[in-house]
Amino acid sequence: MSDAKEKILLVEDDPGLQKQLKWSLGDYELVVAADRDSAIAQLRRHEPPVVLLDLGLPPDVDGATEGLAALQQILSLAPATKVIVVTGNLDRSNAVKAIHLGAYDFFQKPFDPDVLALMIARALHLHALERENRQLLAQQSRSSLQGLITSSEPMLKICRTIEKVAPANATVLLLGESGTGKEVLARGVHELSPRAGKRFVAINCAAIPDTLLESELFGYEKGAFTGAAKQTIGRIEYANEGTLFLDEIGDLPMPLQAKLLRFLQERVIERLGGRGEIPVDVRVVCATHRDLAAMIQEGNFREDLYYRLSEISVKIPPLRERPGDAVLLAQAFLDRYARELGRTLRGFTADALSVLEAHAWPGNVREMENLIKRAAIMADGTQITAADLGLELGEAEPQPFNLRQAREHAERQAVSRALAHSDGSIAQAAELLGITRPTLYDLMAKIGMK
Repeated sequence: MSDAKEKILLVEDDPGLQKQLKWSLGDYELVVAADRDSAIAQLRRHEPPVVLLDLGLPPDVDGATEGLAALQQILSLAPATKVIVVTGNLDRSNAVKAIHLGAYDFFQKPFDPDVLALMIARALHLHALERENRQLLAQQSRSSLQGLITSSEPMLKICRTIEKVAPANATVLLLGESGTGKEVLARGVHELSPRAGKRFVAINCAAIPDTLLESELFGYEKGAFTGAAKQTIGRIEYANEGTLFLDEIGDLPMPLQAKLLRFLQERVIERLGGRGEIPVDVRVVCATHRDLAAMIQEGNFREDLYYRLSEISVKIPPLRERPGDAVLLAQAFLDRYARELGRTLRGFTADALSVLEAHAWPGNVREMENLIKRAAIMADGTQITAADLGLELGEAEPQPFNLRQAREHAERQAVSRALAHSDGSIAQAAELLGITRPTLYDLMAKIGMK
């Protein structure tokens, strides 16, 4: 068991009070800051669970504006932090205001050491309980959507959608480019549904010849065709009481579309060569990378089937539209293949991370997985380099980490788009950007645009 003391951040400009609190709070490791900027720096560095914050900070030592601003900044950066504000005897209104802004509690000068110690102990206990709860929820989420690795808001939003629709018995249509993780999400729908204990049956409609697909889906009776030596149940019947995943549904031939529509409407099937109707209770999840609306217009997909399949429609963003996921996935795949291959591989070099972020990933996660596996096999050193990946940095412009560079990058993109939309007119571009012409000229000079 660790003997390390809990860290508490004290934001206080009075050296006498700093010394007094250090002495009375000897059971904790006290990190001290005398103003808002140093408090934020210490918060980022130490991530303390509890902050003691004096509202009278410089330059407004007799007021509370700086202290309240510090409180808001602390809570925006670390919402789980418990902030206990310190006020003067006659400053109760600002203490109440701090509580409204999200402070955990307040105490007044001169302070009672026993009351303050009890307040800190309660705050630490609550912080620990909330952290444990978040960890349990995160573990539950990870186990529900096994195989899905993401930190990007677009995909996290998709996960929340899947969690909402899974308990219902509605048919789900997953739309997205090849390799975006449609089957992983389909399995998530199954695992989060009441059918989780039953079968999950997947079939790729594009991978089976049209002549065999009907018998694969619906099954056949003995003697139904040459070679049908025994009765065989199809995938739909096999998935009874479970979930049927029809991947690449856009490749389903028209005759089978009609037969699938009848099954979805009546929830009964007929095996090839059979005469009797067989009731089947199954949850249907479909996926495709095709534009079904365009296929309907071209007469290649039934509109009535589309509406049956898309009771719930989920659009999955490609990897290039999922900020941060490329590096996250690459590291996860590298860990996996390093274990499988028995190799000691410790991450990626800086140039490799740059090309991972810059690449457009037309093959999405599947392309990423294959690339990392090859790099793990071929790498000579203990780190994966850009050369091991075989990607050129010039294929796309890497996103800058530096805030100034990021701002210039965003400004350049916005100005370029505005000029393109206004056909080079400075006046119209300035209007689109919501700035004056002189400001636009200054901005173009700053970012080096003529």
